[in-house]
Amino acid sequence: MGTYRIAVLPGDGIGPEVISEGVKVLEVLERVVPDLRLECREYPAGAVCYLARKDALPPETLEACRQADAIFLGAMGDPKVRMPDGTEVTPQISLRFLLDLYAGVRPIKMYPNVGSPLHRQDPGSIDLLLIRENVEGFFASMHRGLLVGDQVATDTLVITRRGTERVVRFAFELSRKRKGSPVTGTRVVTCVDKANVFRSFAFFRKVFDEIATEFPEIKTNHVYVDAMALYLVQRPGDFDVVVAENLLGDILSDLGAGLVGGLGMAPSADIGDRHAVFQPAHGTAPDIAGQGIANPLAAILSAGLMLEWLGQMHRDAAATKAAGLLEHAVQQVLKAGRVKTRDLGGRASTGQVGDAVAGSLR
Repeated sequence: MGTYRIAVLPGDGIGPEVISEGVKVLEVLERVVPDLRLECREYPAGAVCYLARKDALPPETLEACRQADAIFLGAMGDPKVRMPDGTEVTPQISLRFLLDLYAGVRPIKMYPNVGSPLHRQDPGSIDLLLIRENVEGFFASMHRGLLVGDQVATDTLVITRRGTERVVRFAFELSRKRKGSPVTGTRVVTCVDKANVFRSFAFFRKVFDEIATEFPEIKTNHVYVDAMALYLVQRPGDFDVVVAENLLGDILSDLGAGLVGGLGMAPSADIGDRHAVFQPAHGTAPDIAGQGIANPLAAILSAGLMLEWLGQMHRDAAATKAAGLLEHAVQQVLKAGRVKTRDLGGRASTGQVGDAVAGSLR
């Protein structure tokens, strides 16, 4: 394989701090894996960009994303920076629609020595993928909601057959590649909805069941979203792959992150048929920006997801090998327990954690 072009969008707040550590690790991997070649180039986007140019996602940045083999993105936005309608700038969400990144992948995995509010959670005891439909649901109303005077506001939930079919099929195909739930070892895809109340969610479930017949070797499960919030806390190890509407998946993914060390341990990927964005699931955290204390592991693990995806898309053994080495390096650093940021109970800086992962790779 030739050189992969990676569009790097550092973003706002702690975004540039954690993304730089991800790029640092990628540069080391290029030296460790001889056949891996990456060309990482930065482009402006986000709240700072909006203040400077009145555009949070400039045309040249969007075009670079379209031409790139993958996009590595930092957190974006700032509560103090608002558009005329009162909402924050969200170019990371705009990219999902513009590039049709319909599958939001949120790994929820228990790593060594990160701590959990749940008792007796050993490494690997929680290992599930939460897949959120990314371009429909309530997010289809983004910037399109109806406001009547100052009295009534409405947003519309949109569920289509095509959108549901492709994200559900994506979830089943991922389950085929996994080892199943940590507790049972069974491959199972869980549909999360509110089908007992809303017709749109009943339709989502109906389409889910239709697609499930294409994967007879994989078990299925149905859980209402309120019950799922309970089960994630009570028995998270029972789950393998979970698929949900956009907003429900958005909420549950943060709950899942809270079980495995917090958002600093939450990588993510937004994937379409041609393009994909990889980013830490956390926000810009302006309260700690510039202090060098942010946890970069979500960004570093997101870089690992990017390499894994590139390996699958291009059947590139070098990228796949690099993804495995990165995952192992993070495991080793956390297992040693000596280099952790404050959110994990340590005192290490952002750069020290990045250096530790890079050092493990070397």
